[in-house]
Amino acid sequence: MSHGPLIKRTGVVTSPIYLNHIPDEGHIESPRRLKAIYERLNQADARELYVELTPRPATVEELAWNHTPSYIQYIRRTAERDLTVLDPDTMASRGSWEAACLAAGGVFTALDAIADGRVQNTLVLARPPGHHAERDHAMGFCLFNNVALGAYYAKNRLNWLRVAIIDWDLHHGNGTQHSFYDQNWVLYCSTHQYPLYPGSGAANETGEGEGRGFTVNVPMAAGAGDAQYISVFEDILSPAIRAFAPNVMLVSAGFDIHHSDPLGGMRVTEEGFAALSRILLNLASELCHGRIVFCLEGGYNLNALAEGVYAVLKECSMAVV
Repeated sequence: MSHGPLIKRTGVVTSPIYLNHIPDEGHIESPRRLKAIYERLNQADARELYVELTPRPATVEELAWNHTPSYIQYIRRTAERDLTVLDPDTMASRGSWEAACLAAGGVFTALDAIADGRVQNTLVLARPPGHHAERDHAMGFCLFNNVALGAYYAKNRLNWLRVAIIDWDLHHGNGTQHSFYDQNWVLYCSTHQYPLYPGSGAANETGEGEGRGFTVNVPMAAGAGDAQYISVFEDILSPAIRAFAPNVMLVSAGFDIHHSDPLGGMRVTEEGFAALSRILLNLASELCHGRIVFCLEGGYNLNALAEGVYAVLKECSMAVV
């Protein structure tokens, strides 16, 4: 099965509201990140590859699938102040509550578009990011755990009962791991520089109770590049995902493993991002009718971030079932 450029099978979730979260350009997780991506995707070589999807906000009831009511209300109240310091790295502004609800809801919108058959795969280009957010507190620039909430949405609303989450961000997704550590309906796979913030993600962290064996951590030493990542994805993660047989795949796509990122020590290139995407897209085609959502996490060199996202988009647009 093939398709021409007029048949757009990839959806991209964007919104100007995502720029309203901590608009202070001095913070490394600033609106400049999305501005760089959006500008890149408006160029002629990218614009024909996707259809835009407009996100809707997650409701308080939906947020409560993964977060405590008191924490949700705490974040809601940050809309009343110019700036709220949530942890040493994480802040909220007046626009953060709306942006955070829309970031989680953007994953829901992406999943709905796949379920409806409007697109085959999606990218959610939102902020604030999510994978460090714990059930009851913010961490590492993250307010709500977008990918974890997406997994609950897939299960509770779309009846996709087995969800694989693949996290290639530079940092371990502690919040996502903790969300499902004792459950067996989510397979959480993470590659990450180790040791590094937040300190979790050792290889022996594999789950507990019913969730034992459903967390796969692959800590990697600084300096790993395309070849090492591809090897891990092919030899370790792919067999685990095949054995799990998911109904849908969610990717915490952090572009801070790029060789020029200021926060990390990894050596991945744009070609590496394309290769990792291709591996996961092929698995999605094989296992779950091509259903896969790439969700933006980290990435702080603006050019590398924009070109990395474009590399993933290009692979998504070429994937067919």
